[in-house]
Amino acid sequence: MSLKDHLLARIAQDGPMSVADYMTECLLHPTHGYYTTRDPLGAQGDFITAPEISQMFGELIGLSLAQSWLDQGHPERFVLAELGPGRGTLMADMLRATARVPGFLDAAEVVLVEASPTLRDIQAETLKDHNPRWIDSVADLPDAPLFLVANEFFDVLPIRQFLRDGDGWRERLIGLDGDALTWGLGPLGEQVALKDRLDDTRDGDLVELCTAAIPIITVIAGRIGTHGGAGLIVDYGDWHSQGDTFQALQAHERTDPLALPGQADLTAHVDFEPLALATRAAGCAHSRLTPQGVFLERLGITTRAQILAEPLGGSELEALTAAHHRLTHPEEMGNLFKVLALYPTPSSPPPGLEP
Repeated sequence: MSLKDHLLARIAQDGPMSVADYMTECLLHPTHGYYTTRDPLGAQGDFITAPEISQMFGELIGLSLAQSWLDQGHPERFVLAELGPGRGTLMADMLRATARVPGFLDAAEVVLVEASPTLRDIQAETLKDHNPRWIDSVADLPDAPLFLVANEFFDVLPIRQFLRDGDGWRERLIGLDGDALTWGLGPLGEQVALKDRLDDTRDGDLVELCTAAIPIITVIAGRIGTHGGAGLIVDYGDWHSQGDTFQALQAHERTDPLALPGQADLTAHVDFEPLALATRAAGCAHSRLTPQGVFLERLGITTRAQILAEPLGGSELEALTAAHHRLTHPEEMGNLFKVLALYPTPSSPPPGLEP
């Protein structure tokens, strides 16, 4: 039975399903899920992330966190964690760059939060010299100072979509049209979580909710607020977002999210506002939301690119220049991607960010 057959049978028995349930099945089904069955990254995969574009990204992320470690009195034991580490490239670049910070790696316990067995195997090979430990959930993070990065993690968490209808909302659902998946709307009702959105929306406007993100950010903020540390959340999205951002990517091209369940990556833009509010509620501070390009330029990515460029020429130099442009230019990833930092209330945000 294919994943599509499974979904058709489930909907036929239980009725239309939410976007959140659909995303969960497509991405994490034990035998047919997108992330549980493949390595989706790189030129041969379906998408590419910033660490795969250039080593500069991970190096600067690592050094920003290392400076926060120093600023907070360089605790002798801390957790260096990544959520959704992909191939382990980002963590490897962070560890290489921070090896020059005296005492940092000796104090660090590398912890990876990863659901995919396939990607865990790749991460183990990439990071074999650093003895990483894998956990299934942020709830399993040790009670210790936490220095954490989450790059393109929150965008794959399941969302629900709601269409405004008068003073109520109809949930966007996925149902059946013969043997095809199709879009539909649920019954009109109130949504307590969207009560404040009646002030800034009109009939027909669509709002997305990612309730799965709140428990995760709450745990992270609680650890950092209690034990110290810093978190860097990097993802595409914005503040107080609105509109349909649900998308599917296959072979680096957008495709119909309902066309090939389990065969394409499914994501949605991150609304950073509820993440920030949950951070405050957990007793932790957060930085100003900052475009990725601005963040990286503040950390010195242009200077780093110039150093890396010195021995290069021809196609290698062109590739480095293109990578710098892609990571920082406003029309590439520079504005689309944003950075939000978490840090203890008495401290300052990590370098590259403002309170």
